[in-house]
Amino acid sequence: MLVASRHTSIAADRSVPGLIMKIGDYPLHHGGVGAIRSLGRLGIPMYAITEDRWTPAAVSRYLRGGFIWPTTGRERPEELVEGLLGIGRSIGRPAVLLPTDEEAAVLVAEHAEQLSESFLFPPVERELPRRLASKQGLHELCVEHGVPSPDALFPSSYEEIEEFAARARFPLVAKNREAFERRRRPAVHGTTRIGGPRELLALARGWGPLPGVILQEYLPREQAEDWIVHAYFDAESTPLALFTGVKVRSWPPHAGMTANAYVVDNPELADMAAQFIKQIGFSGIIDLDWRFDRRDGRYKLLDFNPRMGAQFRLFENEAGVDVVRAQHLDLTGRKVPEGEQLAGRRFVVENIDLPALAAYRRSGYTTPHAPARASGTELAWAARDDMKPFFTMLARFVKPGVRHLWQLWRSRRAAALVD
Repeated sequence: MLVASRHTSIAADRSVPGLIMKIGDYPLHHGGVGAIRSLGRLGIPMYAITEDRWTPAAVSRYLRGGFIWPTTGRERPEELVEGLLGIGRSIGRPAVLLPTDEEAAVLVAEHAEQLSESFLFPPVERELPRRLASKQGLHELCVEHGVPSPDALFPSSYEEIEEFAARARFPLVAKNREAFERRRRPAVHGTTRIGGPRELLALARGWGPLPGVILQEYLPREQAEDWIVHAYFDAESTPLALFTGVKVRSWPPHAGMTANAYVVDNPELADMAAQFIKQIGFSGIIDLDWRFDRRDGRYKLLDFNPRMGAQFRLFENEAGVDVVRAQHLDLTGRKVPEGEQLAGRRFVVENIDLPALAAYRRSGYTTPHAPARASGTELAWAARDDMKPFFTMLARFVKPGVRHLWQLWRSRRAAALVD
């Protein structure tokens, strides 16, 4: 059935619903809201797993039904699979699965045979999403296929970190080695910049006998620029929708979630990403973070998210296709309309871009490839046809937002004292 979009007619199958799948407690997730709106506007019935009935996703006008299922990420896989199959039975017909986190993407790949009874999702090698979501696994794949990435160490003991601290170049960056284990045994709270040996050793004392971290080369922000690639690849690892953009601001600054970004054509980066995906044989939605290092003129792959990114609504082509629509169309046997990406389009996450703007102004960081003026703006939360998620976000954001700012100030103060 043809359903009108803003740009053209998209042959969406409205008999096949979509399910936003998440594992863990993060109710303020604008990516899930974006996916509900994107497919819901095509008349596709949308369902979502939510922490409670008052999350932004739960109040969207485009949500047909919510399944309240508060998870922590520490559940046994068998328990999660059983819960998903129960949701599938409640929906009553096969639904396209849309994971919003690494835990969910890994679970689907590793239990595909069971979940295929109730859900549609791209075929992928069982072990690949777990390897891609792992910082060590991704680094090894980059080395294997000649994809530039920052130099990295994966320490196996405190003694190894001591030896490394004596010869390492600082600053450097510490990250959790396995992104999908961050809720079980987090070594650091997100990407952490380490200024010197004393700070490194002080942190390492709390990492235990088997440090679950990656110590990575720091790419100076004044000599780098952050780029994003979002795409959907079919079962043959052919890109049916591929987009490139530049990140202007993130929160926390330079290391966190995208707060402000623009669509910018970058054929070189698009070709690099497509070639890498073909080599590893991945299918499905990807969200890649690259950093252009002006010192050597190379794009270096920082993160590979084997699922939709929270900022995916930044990208849309002339036919009105984003990566979520591309996946639904492909998995339901529909043709994915082709078209150039809408260059100059801007994406803004309202609740985190204001503090990010203040921080970036103080740092003096610039993004030379960002256009001087946006051709259009997509807001993460506010939408004229669906305002309830925006107001719900505001109501829930105030307390955790203040707490996050307080924790950020304390961590910076502690780091300054160590130096």
